[in-house]
Amino acid sequence: MPIYEYHCETCGEDFECLVFGKEKPECRCCRSKKVRKRMSACGFVSKGGTGQTVKKAAGASSCGSCHAGSCAGCKH
Repeated sequence: MPIYEYHCETCGEDFECLVFGKEKPECRCCRSKKVRKRMSACGFVSKGGTGQTVKKAAGASSCGSCHAGSCAGCKH
């Protein structure tokens, strides 16, 4: 059950929500179901063949305030 980031279209709140199956998330502030999933960077740890641990953030960008659904929709 993944945790997703959402943006409320009604009040503008950004929040995280644990989603079970086809459950529809609702805003924790105003209880609106008019929310959209945000693009978020996930972190992961990779252990290479040399024994070194490398930490990366997938999807990290230079635009920290991006709310586009994908990089193709970003106007920055």
